[in-house]
Amino acid sequence: MGWRVCIVLAILELICRPDWPGTQISTCLCLLSAGTKGDSCCNPMSMGVIKKMVEKEIPGIYVLSLEIGKNMMEDVENSFFLNVNVQVNMVCQILEKDPKLQQGYNAIGFSQGGQFLRAVAQRCPTPPMMTLISVGGQHQGVFGLPRCPGESSHICDFIRKSLNAGAYSKLVQERLVQAQYWHDPIKESVYRNYSIFLADINQERCVNESYKKNLMALKKFVMVKFFNDSIVDPVDSEWFGFYRSGQAKETIPLQESTLYTEDRLGLKKMDKAGKLVFLAKEGDHLQISKEWFTAHIIPFLK
Repeated sequence: MGWRVCIVLAILELICRPDWPGTQISTCLCLLSAGTKGDSCCNPMSMGVIKKMVEKEIPGIYVLSLEIGKNMMEDVENSFFLNVNVQVNMVCQILEKDPKLQQGYNAIGFSQGGQFLRAVAQRCPTPPMMTLISVGGQHQGVFGLPRCPGESSHICDFIRKSLNAGAYSKLVQERLVQAQYWHDPIKESVYRNYSIFLADINQERCVNESYKKNLMALKKFVMVKFFNDSIVDPVDSEWFGFYRSGQAKETIPLQESTLYTEDRLGLKKMDKAGKLVFLAKEGDHLQISKEWFTAHIIPFLK
């Protein structure tokens, strides 16, 4: 069996809508992980579709669904309100105890699931993650909530008001998942000092050598960017790019960032070694067909 294992993990995210009928995605560990706000790992009409497709394309693969909560509803609520650091720790404990994963696994994170699974790779080297695939993940965070699913949703309204009121206040940081990867380029020092999740995994305050070593142990780190994404702001975050510090108009690619030039996370070495894979696709957030997924993602899981 080796590392041909797959987990479906529901760690929060805005609605993910691949282009096949009736589908919404959650956080995906394959292990296969899902991670979309407002979805559940175990929803047969969302992550369940991905799980079945992977099982069909790779006979004999082990797929583990991780539910962050006692039931589907709690799983969905946790995708908005359960501290990401707590969620990552829960996932790490589950993976460490699963005997079928001890030789390693591959992981797929959809939307915010991408950065959550990267945290798993950086913080929890046992069992080893072999390949990380981030589909529409926001690795430098977001600075805006352009189209929260359901414009009249009270949850979306609550998130917007909370972020506007004080994304880096202790209460909001600890209770609102989206605030934990909110990256204000105009207030970089505030972000670095008070972000309890993203600033930590992106080595903003100091360099944690174990984070760097663990991420560099990946065989491949695949990032999928959607050119017409109306959910992620800025879209370049899906390839580790972001706004140039001090303003929110001009973006710079990963290769021009301090994170890369100082190689604080090992991404420069990984890039030079051919471990970073940048895939691009036309379309909105997570709009992917079965054919595209099979042609471009499945090969990294075999």
